[in-house]
Amino acid sequence: MKLAVVLFNLGGPDSPDAVEPFLTNLFSDPAVLTMPGFIRKPLARFIARKRAPIAREIYAKIGGSSPILPETLAQAEALEKAITEHETRAFIAMRCWKPFIHEAAAAVAAFKPDHIVLLPLYPQFSTTTTGSSLTEWKRVAALAGITAPTTTICCYPDLDGFIAALAGNIEDSFAGARSDVSYRLLLSAHGLPKRVIARGDPYQAQVEQTAAALKARLSCDDVSICYQSKVGPLEWIGPATDAEIRRAGAEGKGLVIAPVAFVSEHSETLVELDIEYAKLAREAGVPDYRRVPTVSVRAEFIAGLAGLVRRSIQSGSGGGGKTCPLTSARCPRVGTA
Repeated sequence: MKLAVVLFNLGGPDSPDAVEPFLTNLFSDPAVLTMPGFIRKPLARFIARKRAPIAREIYAKIGGSSPILPETLAQAEALEKAITEHETRAFIAMRCWKPFIHEAAAAVAAFKPDHIVLLPLYPQFSTTTTGSSLTEWKRVAALAGITAPTTTICCYPDLDGFIAALAGNIEDSFAGARSDVSYRLLLSAHGLPKRVIARGDPYQAQVEQTAAALKARLSCDDVSICYQSKVGPLEWIGPATDAEIRRAGAEGKGLVIAPVAFVSEHSETLVELDIEYAKLAREAGVPDYRRVPTVSVRAEFIAGLAGLVRRSIQSGSGGGGKTCPLTSARCPRVGTA
C-alpha cells in the first residue's frame, strides 16, 4: 500500500526577509484573529509590520532563521523508516511558511497514495493550531483533487511514546543536577488567551493530561504546569512561566524546565527558554536552571507516532477515544466513543 503521512506544523521564517510575511500569515489566520476578513487582513499586516523588527532580533540570536523545517524533515525521515510495512512517504505541511499546506497537498496528489493519514506535530489539540491546519487541508485537498481514503489523528496528549520520550529527556536533565540544590520541575507549554479556552478549546485540559501522565511516570514530587509566549493585551491562561521562575528564585529552588507542547526546537525553546528565561532565572536567584530538550527524533516518540499511524489505518479513525472534557465543545472528536 502507498501510504502518505501528512505532518502538520506551524513553520518558521527561513531568512530575515521572511519574518514579516511569516507573521502576516500567522495573524491572517481566522483561527488566531477571530474577526471578519476585511478587518483581520489589514490588522494582520499592521501587527506583522510592528512586530517584525523584534522578531528579527529574536531569530538573529539563532542564526537568522527558524530550525523548525530541518527538525521536521528529520522527524519525517525517521517516521518513514519506522513504517516499513507500507510504501510510506511523509509530507510536511506548514501553516504559516514554506512548505505550505497547499504545496503538501499538491505533492500528495502527485504521489497518488492508497491511504492518507493526517498527523499534527501538536500533541495537544487547539483550534488555533491543529484545527486551523486541518481546516486548510480540507480546502486545498479538494482543490488538488485528492480522493484517497483519509484518517485524521487529532491529538495524543498522553501517548505512551510521547510521554516516554519526554520522561527520558527529563530524567537525563535531572541526572546532571546539583546535589546541593532542591529542584522544581516546570512543565512549560505555549499559552493561549483565556477567551479561546472559554469558547471550548480543549488545549489546556490536554496539557494537563500530558502533565498527569508525566507525573505518573516520574519520581518527582515538586511539579508545576506553566505557560509561555504571551503576546498582546488579552488575559492568557496561567500561571505564566516567567512568574513561576521568579517564584522559584524567591523560594531558592533550582529549576528543570521541560517544553511539553513543542516536539521540535524553535525560537520559543532556543531563545525564550534558553536565553531569555535563563537570564531571568539568574536575576531571580534561581540556583540552577536546566532546560530539557524537545522530543525531536527520540526513538520512543517516533515509535509512538508510527503506532498511531498504524492504528488509525486499522480503525479508520484517529486511533482512540475522546480524551477531552465534555465542555471542550470545539474538539473535533466530541461525541466519539
